[in-house]
Amino acid sequence: MAENARKEAAGAGLCAGRVVAVTGAGRGLGRAHALAFAAEGARVVVNDLGVRPDGSPAAEAGGPAEEVAAEIRAAGGEAVAHDGDIATPAGAASLVATALGTFGRLDTLVNNAGFVRDRMLVNLTEDEWDAVLRVHLKGHFLPLRHAAAHWRAEAKAGRPPRARVVNTSSGAGLAGSVGQANYSAAKAGVLGLTLVAAAELSRYGVQVNAIAPAARTRMTERTFAETMAAPTDGTFDAMAPENVSPLVVWLGSAASEGVTGRIFSAEGGRITVMEGWRPGPTADKGARWSPGEVGEAVRGLVAGARAAEGVYGAG
Repeated sequence: MAENARKEAAGAGLCAGRVVAVTGAGRGLGRAHALAFAAEGARVVVNDLGVRPDGSPAAEAGGPAEEVAAEIRAAGGEAVAHDGDIATPAGAASLVATALGTFGRLDTLVNNAGFVRDRMLVNLTEDEWDAVLRVHLKGHFLPLRHAAAHWRAEAKAGRPPRARVVNTSSGAGLAGSVGQANYSAAKAGVLGLTLVAAAELSRYGVQVNAIAPAARTRMTERTFAETMAAPTDGTFDAMAPENVSPLVVWLGSAASEGVTGRIFSAEGGRITVMEGWRPGPTADKGARWSPGEVGEAVRGLVAGARAAEGVYGAG
């Protein structure tokens, strides 16, 4: 199967013949992904609800999803806009239905939609918590669930897919980020969802991976304005969202056969495989500990462990 995947990728573009749905594809990373997939021959379903960076309704007229779809078509590609709310069952179902109804298939799902409502933990409201968890975590789960149901049906009908899912986490999900408890929790949840989905769906020909990108988008440009500003001297723009898309396109292609259940950090020209939680120093008494004994043992374990990664923004 890996050899067949390589032969398929050798055609007119890495994703020639594939149909790809990208959520949150009207701007930033999602837009870059959609354009990059189209450039590699994919037919693209461009999803975007067209909201502001905090998720509130946009004031401007027109939809960013249609703008990106029109850009792809103007360049000679095939694309259709979808402006449904993928954090609702109906919106997620219609995303898959749009791919099937327009192009007759769905091969790759890129979960990317999201917004932020940053606030220090003691000031974070329940509504702000729920809104961010909803779009990032539920907005990953529902499209994934509906796409997976389709691919399972295909596999059971004797048409095993070479399906791919690329989820979007963040450094905030890997290490935490001060002022972003809701966002960090949601993005950490995406990592757990990715691992479970990869394990459960492999039998149906579905590979699931996640990325933790660092790029200049509407969500990050205000928080990290100085470090993410575009260079003006013509040097490499390490924070351009287009830097992340080649990895996403490859993971979403048939050429990535055998790579699943992995988390990749992507920033500028650097790609890193994240190794996650692994056992470190261990103490085993072979019997129940007393609280005092536990304290002495834990201090020794912590002293012998690798230092924890710093939380973003923590001094």
